[in-house]
Amino acid sequence: MSDQKKDVEEKALKGSITLNEQRCKGCTYCITFCPTGAIKMGDKLNEKGYTMPALVEPFLCTGCDLCGTYCPEFAIRGYRLNKKGED
Repeated sequence: MSDQKKDVEEKALKGSITLNEQRCKGCTYCITFCPTGAIKMGDKLNEKGYTMPALVEPFLCTGCDLCGTYCPEFAIRGYRLNKKGED
């Protein structure tokens, strides 16, 4: 990938998520309430055996934090990135 194309893609990132794997119970509320469909159920299991969500479409994430708002376990948080793609 060229450096120019990489720079354009990095600038396009608007948001991201953090996931506390120990708290997640795989309820899928974050997936249900994600308005852009950026979060899907992943393949990874946490220590308790729950399947965890993953940010599979990072360029769709706006950092709106609806995932975190509806999470009953406070396991996920959405956040906006600045123009350089940083927190």
